[in-house]
Formats: sequence, structure tokens, C-alpha cells
Amino acid sequence: MASPDIPDDPELQFKIRLSIEEIVENIVRYAYENGSGFLEASTHVDNNTLYISFTDGGTPFNPLEKPDPDITLPAEKRSIGGLGIYLCKKLMDGVFYEFKDGCNVLTLIKNIANE
Repeated sequence: MASPDIPDDPELQFKIRLSIEEIVENIVRYAYENGSGFLEASTHVDNNTLYISFTDGGTPFNPLEKPDPDITLPAEKRSIGGLGIYLCKKLMDGVFYEFKDGCNVLTLIKNIANE
């Protein structure tokens, strides 16, 4: 990551990148029935905490309401879906959803001090 606010810690950077990839993939794949729409991402750092927010105008959907997948089951016995948001919940320190002003807003929170 090329940001002076993010420590040069490969493990931390991996967690952030993977979480971003999972959220963007889900929005691109599922938010818009006709395949076109918008996705806005914003970040800020406050007191060694990174906030990454994703806003889209797609179908209202709170991915946090979906139960976590049972990762103890073999892959062929698991339900499809939900693994990406599960990973984000495990890799980040917080994941929050709100439907605001007609948009889905998903925010990832990560403590970046001495991960």
C-alpha cells in the first residue's frame, strides 16, 4: 500500500487488501440487477484507526444479517455465498452496514497501530 498512514506491515496490508477485494467483488457482482451502477469508496485515518467505506445505489442488502458460513463443513456441503463477508469480519476490527439516503453503506474498521 502506498499510503504514509498505513504501516509498512505486509500482514496488515494483506488483511486490508483482501477485505477491500471481497467487498468490491460483492458489490460489482450482486448490487445491480442490470449490471450498471456506481460504487464509491472513501477512506480516512483517525487515532490509528482506518475507516474504509463503500457506498452503492444497488438493491438494499445488509450482508451482516446473513449467518456466518459453517467453515467446519466440507466445501461441497456448505451453502454458496457469505464467505467473503465472513473473511472481512475476521480480518477487520469492525464491519458495519447502514442504508442511508437510498444507498448501501458498508464500513470496514481496522486498528493500524501495532497490528
